[in-house]
Amino acid sequence: MGSREAGNEKAGEWVGGAGELASEGAFADAAEFGELLINATAGGASLEALRAAGAENLAGKVLVDVANALDFRDSGVPVVGVGLDDSVGERIQEAFPDAKVVKALNTMNASVMVAPDSLEESTNVFVCGNDAGAKARVIELLETFGWLSGDIVDLGDISAARGVELWVALWVQLMGAVGTPEFNIRVVRTA
Repeated sequence: MGSREAGNEKAGEWVGGAGELASEGAFADAAEFGELLINATAGGASLEALRAAGAENLAGKVLVDVANALDFRDSGVPVVGVGLDDSVGERIQEAFPDAKVVKALNTMNASVMVAPDSLEESTNVFVCGNDAGAKARVIELLETFGWLSGDIVDLGDISAARGVELWVALWVQLMGAVGTPEFNIRVVRTA
């Protein structure tokens, strides 16, 4: 697990409970060590964190972008996204062209990400990115979490991150309405 600096107390606590293969360090340490990287930073801080990780440590690697740009400054209703014609995922791909960015898992709560079977019915997870091989690798990872291949929807290139990032505005409102973050969506087609 990477953080702003090695020795982060919360990262150390995570390592203590995650098993003997777990370790922590600065963003650069984690990016250099990892074969497949996950950006789970706040969307507004993602580029800064990834710059700290180092472009050389991201080059050639699959980078799963889970980040959402949320701004809660003015009220309980967040401003979501970086714009209608841009996304955090696209900004990361542009800033780090040698990384293989795949947007995934940002449309649900963290507990649902890794345990989709915790919900009463099957739901969907979305992926998008410019590199087909990277998306295939992320889909394999999702399947190890329990996502069924028929429930994984490939939305195309990284520009599709705009849609899944904007979905989070509705997700936040639904969380309040249903009283829990433990939910997800399912695309239902006509027969």
